[in-house]
Parts: sequence; C-alpha cells; structure tokens
Amino acid sequence: MNAPFKATENGLMALVESVRAEAAMEPDPVHEGEAKSETQIIAIYGKGGIGKSFTLANLSHMMAQQGKRVLLIGCDPKSDTTSLLFSGRACPTIIETSARKKAAGEDVAIGDVCFKSGGVFAMELGGPEVGRGCGGRGIIHGFELLEKLGFHEWGFDYVLLDFLGDVVCGGFGLPIARDMCQKVIVVGSNDLQSLYVANNVCSAVDYFRKLGGNVGVAGMVINKDDGTGEAAAFAEAVGIPVLATIPADEDIRRKSANYQIIGKPDGRWGPLFAELAENVASSQPQRPTPLDQDGLLGLFSSQMVGGNVVLEPASQADMRGGIVIDKPSLEIVYDQV
Repeated sequence: MNAPFKATENGLMALVESVRAEAAMEPDPVHEGEAKSETQIIAIYGKGGIGKSFTLANLSHMMAQQGKRVLLIGCDPKSDTTSLLFSGRACPTIIETSARKKAAGEDVAIGDVCFKSGGVFAMELGGPEVGRGCGGRGIIHGFELLEKLGFHEWGFDYVLLDFLGDVVCGGFGLPIARDMCQKVIVVGSNDLQSLYVANNVCSAVDYFRKLGGNVGVAGMVINKDDGTGEAAAFAEAVGIPVLATIPADEDIRRKSANYQIIGKPDGRWGPLFAELAENVASSQPQRPTPLDQDGLLGLFSSQMVGGNVVLEPASQADMRGGIVIDKPSLEIVYDQV
C-alpha cells in the first residue's frame, strides 16, 4: 500500500510517482477451480438509474419473507441501495464509519455498519468524496474490512451485491475478476444505454472465463418495460434468460418514489417478485456471447440509433477554417546508397 502523500516542494513529482506505482500494481490472479459455497453470492450490475436498487430492495424483502437469510450490500458510491428498505433513510457507510473509528482509535463493530429491516440485513460500502479518491479502491477497502468482520463465516442463504455497471475500473469488477460471487445478474431496459452497460458486463464475464474464472451471467431483469422488446432481444442474442419483466407502471413508479416496498407476498406485485426470487435462486450461471457495436445497434431501428448515418471524414481545411497552404517538409530524407 502506498504511503499517504505529503505536500512538499517536490510534492507534485511524488504524487505522479505514487499514481504510477499504483497503476502498475498487478491484480491478484483469478481463482481457478469450482466455486463451492452454501451461500449464493450474487452480483447485480446495471446502468445508473436503471432500477437496480429498487429491484434488489424488493427482491431481498421477498426472499426474507419466504424465510431466507439475506444480506444486501450496496457497492455503489451513491450509497442508495438500502434506502428503500429504510423508507429513505441513509445508512452509515462502511468507508465513512471506518475512517471515523480509525481517527478515534476504535475498531468497527458489525452493529456500526449493518442494520435490519423486514428480515433483511443491509449495509452500504460507500465511496470517497468527489475528486478525493478512486471508487474502485473504496470497494476494495470495504471488502477488506468485511473480511475482518467475518464475512466468510456468516451464515446467509443469499448475499446480494449491488454494483454500478457504468464504471469499468477494476474495483467495480472485483466479483467477476476474483470469483467473489457465483453468478451475475444484469438489470436493463429497452434503451440503448442500459443495454450497452449490460453488454459490457457480459464482455467482462466472457473475458475472465477465458482466464479460468467461474463466474457466469444467470440472467437479466427487464425494468420499466414498455413492451418494445429490445431488452428481451438482447438477452436472447447474448444467450441469457430473462428472469423477470417489471412493467413501466405508474403504481410502481409512485410507490418507489415514496420509498415503499412493493415486493410483499400479499401485495399486487407480490407474485412478480416471488417469481423473480425463484428464478434468481434456480438460474444457472451462463457464459454469455457479448455483441459487437453493430450487433447492439442492430437491436434498434435505424431511425432510433442513427443507423443510416454515413461518417464524413474531416480535412485539414475543415479543421483550420479555410484553405490549407502546403509548406515544405522539415523531414530529412537520406538518399539510398
């Protein structure tokens, strides 16, 4: 671990060297061999704002109501994964609690960072302040602390990890790269950007499978479905099942905005989340076949994504705002003997 940077007259150079040293650090080798654990550890990825936290809060609540022991861990710097479970109230994050306790010379206890609601155990890893650190490094630090608190000894049926899919730096790919989970679930909708993120996740899984990894994609949850079918077509194209389709319904939108759980066994949307819980439990991790850019764009009509556009190359005259006058080259050309 690099020593903290101290401002000196050579501070800028020291910072540059520190950043270079950190960038040169090789990740731990990917674990080889079959993942064996009675606990299903599942990482959920998706574009920011696509509804991962909404989906996970309701899924975890349903699982708990079915008698399962569930731990929900928010791994997004926004720290909003658990907010729905606690009616909008934010949980103290592991990173901020760790920093505060360390400054006071105290150890972090499980009760400082883990809280219960509706039978679900929930916590947030958190992240650094804007511009003051790497979110991926924060994820690594958070999991290191969880290990010290006994993460591998806890007796849960399911551990659900909520990861931001837009960010491609190493820390957010830990579950895939280091076999920290058995399977991945992607959340997407019928729009290009969310499917672009889902495809990136599939590419990451495929890449680490080639290196000997075991993590696979267990399926896709289609959120805010308007019936146009692009997300379902994507799932079929990459070879993963659709685990649930959550409609773009005003009742769901309103209750979610008011921090209300809808994944209740006796509620209107109970059967939907009960089916999702069953599919999540039984789905098997698959090695997906990610699409190239043209394949992804091909899921949408050309009018929607500009498929009929022809790229027109720019010239030096365009770049300079007028006519370019050729100047003699300063290149030295040697006569061949």
